[in-house]
Amino acid sequence: MPNAVKKCEHYEKFKVYRDKILALHNDSLEKTIAIALSLCLLCAVLVSFAAVALKPLQIGNKELDMKKNILDVAGLLDADTDINQAFDERIEAKLVDIETGDYVENMDVAAYDQRKAAKDPAQRLAIPAEKDIASIRVKAKIAKVYLVKKGDAIQSIILPVHGYGLWSTMYGFLSLAADGQTVQSINFYDQAETPGLGGEVVNPNWRALWNGKKVYSESGEPVLGLIKGVVDSNKPGSEYQVDGLAGATLTSNGVTNLIRYWMSNEGFAPYLNKVRAGENQS
Repeated sequence: MPNAVKKCEHYEKFKVYRDKILALHNDSLEKTIAIALSLCLLCAVLVSFAAVALKPLQIGNKELDMKKNILDVAGLLDADTDINQAFDERIEAKLVDIETGDYVENMDVAAYDQRKAAKDPAQRLAIPAEKDIASIRVKAKIAKVYLVKKGDAIQSIILPVHGYGLWSTMYGFLSLAADGQTVQSINFYDQAETPGLGGEVVNPNWRALWNGKKVYSESGEPVLGLIKGVVDSNKPGSEYQVDGLAGATLTSNGVTNLIRYWMSNEGFAPYLNKVRAGENQS
């Protein structure tokens, strides 16, 4: 009862103050400030309510967009593709220990967010400056990879890659054939490079140039990268080269560096070695 009495007293005081404000002249400074504050409070409540109410929808749309990008780089996306169905039927997500290349089986794959993990000191690794060619400073200990499968056979391996360009950290997926060597596609789903220049990393025509390129030299070093100008397919080594982005040298360098970093022993090389050896087949 005491709480109810206090609430009634507070409400009565509020009514008195409200009536006092409403009785003031419209040009009154006090009334203007009170109305403005009331509107701000109302808007804040509405925005907060909308944020909470729409959060599940936002999460669902984010997950759907990620599946769409994965299907795109896997070559499984058409205009009439049912994204959820195609993803569930053809794509298997796995968690990989970056240092060992082994699958991690005791974690929830669906719930794991690699980008969030990279921000958590307990889930990330600091990258020594001399090895940080992708300019990312830290990386998650565990990576989420995607296997495109037909039955039990792996058709392609989709690896998350990221690195700094000119203006932004570029996040994307690199799709490799089951040999862990031959590129099928690349897709940058999050980047803020200069439109028409570095932003051409999302151009389908440029992305198509990656198909069939090789990641590793005969000695096993990651050598795939962008060059200045256009690749001459008749010259030796052209299988390791992709046309550079015209007028975007720093973005081009960034793409080269992030590919070579993530394909090195600092990235997915230990995992790909085990895939090629038949140790990571499921």
